[in-house]
Amino acid sequence: MGLVKAAVIVLDCAEPEKLADFYAEFLEGEVCTEHLPDRVEVVANGTRMSFRRDLNMTPPTWPRPDSSLQAHLDLLVDEADMDAAERKAVSLGARPLDTKDDTGPREVRVYSDPAGHPFSLRCSLRSGPKTD
Repeated sequence: MGLVKAAVIVLDCAEPEKLADFYAEFLEGEVCTEHLPDRVEVVANGTRMSFRRDLNMTPPTWPRPDSSLQAHLDLLVDEADMDAAERKAVSLGARPLDTKDDTGPREVRVYSDPAGHPFSLRCSLRSGPKTD
Protein backbone atom coordinates (compact mmCIF):
# COMPACT_ATOMS: atom_id res chain seq x y z
CA MET A 1 0.00 0.00 0.00
CA GLY A 2 1.25 3.48 -0.87
CA LEU A 3 1.95 6.26 1.58
CA VAL A 4 -1.00 8.36 0.40
CA LYS A 5 -4.32 6.92 1.58
CA ALA A 6 -6.68 9.00 -0.59
CA ALA A 7 -7.01 12.12 -2.68
CA VAL A 8 -9.64 14.75 -1.91
CA ILE A 9 -10.94 17.26 -4.44
CA VAL A 10 -11.09 20.71 -2.78
CA LEU A 11 -13.06 23.62 -4.23
CA ASP A 12 -12.81 27.13 -2.82
CA CYS A 13 -16.05 29.07 -2.50
CA ALA A 14 -17.71 31.81 -0.45
CA GLU A 15 -20.41 29.51 0.97
CA PRO A 16 -19.11 25.95 1.47
CA GLU A 17 -22.31 24.75 3.13
CA LYS A 18 -24.42 25.67 0.10
CA LEU A 19 -21.97 24.18 -2.39
CA ALA A 20 -21.70 20.98 -0.33
CA ASP A 21 -25.50 20.71 -0.37
CA PHE A 22 -25.52 21.11 -4.18
CA TYR A 23 -22.99 18.31 -4.75
CA ALA A 24 -24.46 16.03 -2.08
CA GLU A 25 -27.89 16.31 -3.69
CA PHE A 26 -26.64 16.03 -7.27
CA LEU A 27 -24.27 13.12 -6.62
CA GLU A 28 -26.69 11.47 -4.17
CA GLY A 29 -24.05 11.57 -1.46
CA GLU A 30 -23.85 12.76 2.11
CA VAL A 31 -22.55 15.89 3.77
CA CYS A 32 -20.17 14.83 6.54
CA THR A 33 -21.58 15.93 9.88
CA GLU A 34 -18.18 16.69 11.38
CA HIS A 35 -16.54 19.58 9.58
CA LEU A 36 -14.33 22.52 10.32
CA PRO A 37 -15.85 26.02 10.43
CA ASP A 38 -14.39 26.88 7.01
CA ARG A 39 -14.49 23.46 5.36
CA VAL A 40 -17.35 21.08 4.56
CA GLU A 41 -16.94 17.60 3.05
CA VAL A 42 -19.19 15.40 0.93
CA VAL A 43 -18.81 11.69 0.25
CA ALA A 44 -20.52 10.28 -2.83
CA ASN A 45 -19.93 7.18 -4.94
CA GLY A 46 -16.49 6.62 -3.43
CA THR A 47 -15.44 10.22 -4.07
CA ARG A 48 -14.64 12.65 -1.29
CA MET A 49 -15.02 16.36 -2.03
CA SER A 50 -14.22 19.27 0.24
CA PHE A 51 -15.45 22.84 0.03
CA ARG A 52 -13.23 25.49 1.64
CA ARG A 53 -14.46 28.95 2.57
CA ASP A 54 -12.69 31.72 0.68
CA LEU A 55 -14.60 34.99 0.78
CA ASN A 56 -12.31 36.46 -1.91
CA MET A 57 -12.75 33.58 -4.34
CA THR A 58 -13.36 34.66 -7.93
CA PRO A 59 -15.27 32.12 -10.01
CA PRO A 60 -13.28 30.69 -12.92
CA THR A 61 -14.33 31.44 -16.47
CA TRP A 62 -14.78 28.71 -19.03
CA PRO A 63 -13.41 28.50 -21.65
CA ARG A 64 -10.88 31.27 -21.68
CA PRO A 65 -7.63 30.83 -23.62
CA ASP A 66 -5.72 33.30 -21.43
CA SER A 67 -6.46 31.26 -18.28
CA SER A 68 -6.39 27.72 -19.63
CA LEU A 69 -4.76 26.17 -16.56
CA GLN A 70 -8.09 25.66 -14.81
CA ALA A 71 -9.40 22.49 -13.26
CA HIS A 72 -12.88 21.12 -13.76
CA LEU A 73 -14.79 18.02 -12.72
CA ASP A 74 -15.84 15.26 -15.13
CA LEU A 75 -18.93 13.48 -13.84
CA LEU A 76 -19.70 10.21 -15.63
CA VAL A 77 -23.29 9.30 -16.47
CA ASP A 78 -24.89 6.63 -18.62
CA GLU A 79 -25.84 7.94 -22.05
CA ALA A 80 -29.49 7.05 -21.38
CA ASP A 81 -29.41 9.23 -18.24
CA MET A 82 -27.75 12.30 -19.76
CA ASP A 83 -30.94 14.37 -20.16
CA ALA A 84 -32.15 13.46 -16.66
CA ALA A 85 -28.74 14.37 -15.18
CA GLU A 86 -28.82 17.68 -17.03
CA ARG A 87 -32.32 18.48 -15.74
CA LYS A 88 -31.30 17.61 -12.18
CA ALA A 89 -28.11 19.71 -12.31
CA VAL A 90 -29.98 22.75 -13.63
CA SER A 91 -32.83 22.34 -11.13
CA LEU A 92 -30.25 22.41 -8.31
CA GLY A 93 -28.64 25.63 -9.58
CA ALA A 94 -26.10 24.60 -12.23
CA ARG A 95 -25.79 26.82 -15.29
CA PRO A 96 -25.08 25.48 -18.81
CA LEU A 97 -21.80 26.78 -20.27
CA ASP A 98 -21.55 25.07 -23.65
CA THR A 99 -24.50 26.53 -25.51
CA LYS A 100 -22.90 27.17 -28.92
CA ASP A 101 -24.27 23.87 -30.29
CA ASP A 102 -27.07 22.64 -28.09
CA THR A 103 -29.06 20.78 -30.72
CA GLY A 104 -29.27 17.01 -30.60
CA PRO A 105 -27.59 14.52 -28.29
CA ARG A 106 -24.10 15.25 -27.02
CA GLU A 107 -21.86 12.97 -25.01
CA VAL A 108 -20.26 15.88 -23.08
CA ARG A 109 -22.18 18.81 -21.58
CA VAL A 110 -20.49 21.58 -19.59
CA TYR A 111 -21.97 23.55 -16.68
CA SER A 112 -20.94 25.73 -13.78
CA ASP A 113 -21.99 24.86 -10.25
CA PRO A 114 -23.72 27.52 -8.09
CA ALA A 115 -20.31 28.94 -7.06
CA GLY A 116 -19.08 29.13 -10.68
CA HIS A 117 -16.78 26.06 -10.86
CA PRO A 118 -17.00 24.30 -14.24
CA PHE A 119 -17.96 20.64 -14.46
CA SER A 120 -18.98 18.35 -17.27
CA LEU A 121 -21.40 15.50 -17.59
CA ARG A 122 -19.76 12.84 -19.77
CA CYS A 123 -20.87 9.51 -21.20
CA SER A 124 -17.30 8.20 -21.19
CA LEU A 125 -13.75 9.17 -20.35
CA ARG A 126 -12.70 8.83 -24.00
CA SER A 127 -11.06 11.96 -25.25
CA GLY A 128 -9.42 13.01 -28.44
CA PRO A 129 -7.36 15.93 -29.62
CA LYS A 130 -8.78 19.37 -28.91
CA THR A 131 -10.47 20.87 -31.96
CA ASP A 132 -11.71 24.40 -32.60
